[in-house]
Amino acid sequence: MLDLFKAVGFGLAVLLPLANPLITVAVFLGLSANMNASERYQQSKMAAIYVFLIMVVAYYGGKLVMNTFGISIPGLRISGGMIVAFIGFRMLFPQQKVHESREAMCKSKEIEECTGASIAFVPLAMPTTAGPGTIAVIISTATTMNHDSGFPAWVIWISPPVTFALVSLLLWGCLRSSGAIMRILGHSGIEAISRLMGFLLVCMGVQFVINGGMELMAH
Repeated sequence: MLDLFKAVGFGLAVLLPLANPLITVAVFLGLSANMNASERYQQSKMAAIYVFLIMVVAYYGGKLVMNTFGISIPGLRISGGMIVAFIGFRMLFPQQKVHESREAMCKSKEIEECTGASIAFVPLAMPTTAGPGTIAVIISTATTMNHDSGFPAWVIWISPPVTFALVSLLLWGCLRSSGAIMRILGHSGIEAISRLMGFLLVCMGVQFVINGGMELMAH
């Protein structure tokens, strides 16, 4: 059980800075202003489900994609690290508000034209929560756990869906409590946390690139 807790804890430490539910809260509040409580609950639930499904597909289908396109593990780690570092830099030095992204603005226009438009998949689940950086890291982690993780086989099998479920539950809880979170933290608080997460992502991305480069030179 200790190995399971370690694996899940590692997964949460890697995914939460990328998923960053607080950013999703800001986007959610910006797009759900005209929704009633029931609609907000439905969108929150569906966003969490979509995030879980995206992560599961990325984890279990990532190896197939790599084999199909001939992508090596070092190449994946280097490219994934560059994506993560780029996302981190954008969070450290934002050029626009989180709720003013291209996806959020397009969805906002769609909502104005059609009041029943869903925001659960785009932009809440993808790309705000489970975006390219999250997917790249999940695929990279999948290959790492299968090769040199040191965890027992049953931990490697169970810990990923448990981790993804916890991230999805946390997202659902944050979206359900979005009003209270915004009142407590405010936009400035969320931006401060986002910049801290951005710094962590830059460090993670650089380390991924270093690890990939060292593996490439070792071959």
